[in-house]
Amino acid sequence: MSDRHFAYWPKGLPRHMTIPETDLFYNVDVSAKRFPDKPYLVFYDTTISFKEFKDEAERIAGFLEHECGVKKGDRVLLFMQNSPQFVLAYYGILRANAVVVPINPMNLTNELRHYVSDSGAVTAIIAQDLYAQMKPLLGEGLQHILVAAYSDYLKRPTDLKVPEFIAAPRLPIADPGVTLWSDALAKELQPGPVTVGPDDLCVMPYTSGTTGNPKGCMHTHRSAMSTLVAGIQWFGIQQDSTFMAVLPFFHVTGMQGAMSGPLFCGITVVLLPRWDREAAAQCVQRYGVTGWTAIPTMIIDFLMNPNLDKYDLSTITRMSGGGAAMPEAIAQKLLDRGITYVEGYGLSETIAPTHINPPDRAKKQCLGIPIFDVEARVVDPQTFTELPPGEVGEIVVNGPQVFLGYWNNPQGTADAFVDIGGKRFFRTGDLGRTDEDGYFFMVDRLKRMINASGYKVWPAEVEALMYQHPAIQEACVISAKDAHRGETVKCLVSLKEAYRGKVTEQEIVDWASRNMAAYKYPRIVEFIETLPKSATGKVQWRALQEREQERTT
Repeated sequence: MSDRHFAYWPKGLPRHMTIPETDLFYNVDVSAKRFPDKPYLVFYDTTISFKEFKDEAERIAGFLEHECGVKKGDRVLLFMQNSPQFVLAYYGILRANAVVVPINPMNLTNELRHYVSDSGAVTAIIAQDLYAQMKPLLGEGLQHILVAAYSDYLKRPTDLKVPEFIAAPRLPIADPGVTLWSDALAKELQPGPVTVGPDDLCVMPYTSGTTGNPKGCMHTHRSAMSTLVAGIQWFGIQQDSTFMAVLPFFHVTGMQGAMSGPLFCGITVVLLPRWDREAAAQCVQRYGVTGWTAIPTMIIDFLMNPNLDKYDLSTITRMSGGGAAMPEAIAQKLLDRGITYVEGYGLSETIAPTHINPPDRAKKQCLGIPIFDVEARVVDPQTFTELPPGEVGEIVVNGPQVFLGYWNNPQGTADAFVDIGGKRFFRTGDLGRTDEDGYFFMVDRLKRMINASGYKVWPAEVEALMYQHPAIQEACVISAKDAHRGETVKCLVSLKEAYRGKVTEQEIVDWASRNMAAYKYPRIVEFIETLPKSATGKVQWRALQEREQERTT
């Protein structure tokens, strides 16, 4: 890798970052001692101090250990929206020396079944509005479910618009193996000693690939610590900043940048469980929000708010994000308000950023430059020879945040890495290029992946779910252009002979919406007589994708 980018390295910032040799829960201890009465979380005007947070997280850990039998290295599912309970559960699991398995709350029972069986988890912490999706898995591997009501943390009156699912009162659930969050806290059980270290497993976000089911990315306390500290130090953020959390915590960008990073630093976080542009503007003004991370679709919606000018947004000094390129016109609108939007790049396998733009010299629609101790290259995907500026190849990275490998999937792990000059590089599957300054730019995807409003949708996973429909003989998922989402999911379907003329395209769409997460189900279904195949019988998805692009250009 060249050192051209060092010419634009943030001023005064060392190029090496020493990663703390501690487990993540130690950050809770430190902030609780340093800032005991300072609010860590703000949830519709209800605050939770760092001291209160530590107390409740330890009680959750005690419950997991004493009542659920959770022990070191066990995986525990975490299935809920952004909320105080998500953060408390996350750190409660860590305090119990266990491993967090965060799950997108849009997932339905058929999808959840894989997470349970693959991770080997027997315990889950979930929100009550999602209980119906998880309940069928009790006895199918799951033995214990801890159910939380978001409304338990609405302890003060608020004039903010509270979504119905947040305001819903706590429901009594008497099913065997189920405990209510409030009852678990009331037991006041204390956990045993911390026995994990920096190289023990910490969190296992799942990511889908080009084939098969989602795969668990094994991250240690060390790899997770590297990016939560790096994000804070890259931007020179201090403890008296205030963040707003609008990206989901189950996703590594929100998890590291808006949850764990602020906890490390002692920063107050204003939580929004679901995007609401009016509530976001109100919170910026009310709490003096200084920074937040958001995907472009959120910021576009935020700036389109006709009431925006009535709010004081002057405290915002930084907006950052990734997942999709920020349109230049929107970036300029932010600049007109004195706000620079700083883009970055990372994956579940790197638990957020490997690249971030220098705040004082950010380039538009750019991934940025490799951050602390990261070596990144653009290489020929066949020979792995590094390519010169301007030439397109696969982005590969080596750094402290790179995961150990995929859980229980040695072949997937072997395929994900390549040895270059004695160093182990992770193959991102993304095609990019560098410029003369050493900045990285995304060009395309080597893997089949659809980016719908910042959510990664993997066609192979959707296809596997589509084949559960009795009428479908063959299915091929491709990307289609969408004015709002950027890309959306389209499925080309060949029907079984007995069903032809008896089922409609819309009926297939409706079925898919009931059987998979909202962000991933095909919004468009097109019937096709037969899918084109290669001489070896493989569906030629690329040809179908190219045909779709030609039709819409």
